[in-house]
Amino acid sequence: MEQREMEKQVENPCNVELTGYAANKSRTSSSPQFPLSFWEMAAASGVVLTFVLGLICVYLTMPASDYTFLKLPRTLEDLQILRDHLENYTSDYTIQVLMGYSVVYIFMQTFMIPGTVFMSLLAGALFGVVKGMALVVFTATAGASSCYFLSKLIGRPLIFSLWPDKLVFFQAQVAKRRTRLLNYMLFLRVTPTLPNAFINVASPIVDVPYHIFFLATFIGLIPAAFVTVRAGIALGELRSIGDLYDLHSIATLFLVGIVSATPTLMSKNKS
Repeated sequence: MEQREMEKQVENPCNVELTGYAANKSRTSSSPQFPLSFWEMAAASGVVLTFVLGLICVYLTMPASDYTFLKLPRTLEDLQILRDHLENYTSDYTIQVLMGYSVVYIFMQTFMIPGTVFMSLLAGALFGVVKGMALVVFTATAGASSCYFLSKLIGRPLIFSLWPDKLVFFQAQVAKRRTRLLNYMLFLRVTPTLPNAFINVASPIVDVPYHIFFLATFIGLIPAAFVTVRAGIALGELRSIGDLYDLHSIATLFLVGIVSATPTLMSKNKS
């Protein structure tokens, strides 16, 4: 019996590490404390400061004007107002608008701030389908990568505080699909099986290699990016975010998800 337990531990060391961390956390849960240490908070604050400095640099290169309209859009009405104002700057200050957009999008992805769907719509409205999709895929992948490495540095205590059960489930699924991990990660990116924010934070914790994480993110975000960027061109016709995903779009995303998951399912049946 003891030998079997030792073999399981050798096969799945990451699970032992997660279980040990969870057990240690439960022993100390009687005295609630902030999940991050001083140095972890300092590292996160340093990342925030870097983004803020980037935005300040972009702002200083823009002409003197009233920029009170600049805020993160939370509704389609906010987005339309932002689009109307930025259209006046995009042609003359393309680089500044691109830099400002990229910094904001990557910052939102890094710190799991909701609202990136509005940013994707804005990219379509300002730059068109091809350029807008390239911009969204680039910034979304960069933001997810930034979140991945930040989580690798300070994410373990945070994710155990937010999603302990979901993390154990994700770790078990990754361990079962090591030989076809790219297909599984692609499936997760295309389908709503797990939230993208959770995947970004949890992947380094459960030892998903970065090259697989990067490829799955870059390729897997293309279908959803195309849907939202294309919808951004006809922004005035949207009445709600739900209008983005019509039957055709949902069927396309579902088909892509099934195709990406097929090798994983076949290998599982063979074993």
